[in-house]
Amino acid sequence: MTASYDFLDTSPVIPVIAIEAIEHAVPLAEALVAGGIVNLEVTLRTQHGLDAIRLINEQVPGANVGVGTVCSAAEFDAAVEAGASFVVSPGQSDELFERALLTDVPFLAGAVTATEAMAAQSRGFNLLKFFPAGTSGGAAAIKAFAGPFADIQFVPTGGIKPENAQEYLSLSNVRAVGGSWLTPGDLIKGGRWDEIEAIARQASSLNA
Repeated sequence: MTASYDFLDTSPVIPVIAIEAIEHAVPLAEALVAGGIVNLEVTLRTQHGLDAIRLINEQVPGANVGVGTVCSAAEFDAAVEAGASFVVSPGQSDELFERALLTDVPFLAGAVTATEAMAAQSRGFNLLKFFPAGTSGGAAAIKAFAGPFADIQFVPTGGIKPENAQEYLSLSNVRAVGGSWLTPGDLIKGGRWDEIEAIARQASSLNA
């Protein structure tokens, strides 16, 4: 495995994106990138996830588009084939670890317990998704992990909002945060891309 996670240093927030209508994919990505948010996690929660990744890759210069909600090796392969540059899972499995180890694609496995963190670390993964953060102890839990797991860093998602994002980002073992607040459904449906760009601009000013 030769995956590099340096892309996380380019912006402090990764928007978690669920594309409900494929025609929204490109203008949404353009608005986020214009606002300074370049790492985009397009989830497989909808039927348009893979097509959205392809379109953003083709049509939005500057976007570093990855995939989220990956729960199997088949989904991992399909996403990479579609052009995903990083892969995120809500959890972890031997199947996913083995697939990731065969590639140079950055993989963020989910972990919210000490046992899960140890399992991921034993397979060589020291940068993990902490999900769902808000109901798993939040910033206090991640801070506590810094003691026994000094070599592990986290990208927490779930329950993170503008009001508490900086609390997470101030932790030494948090590399970036993920959140859906950058992509409100009503703004997307209304095509209010300028407002989404403004949200992204505010998020990009946070400090990791």
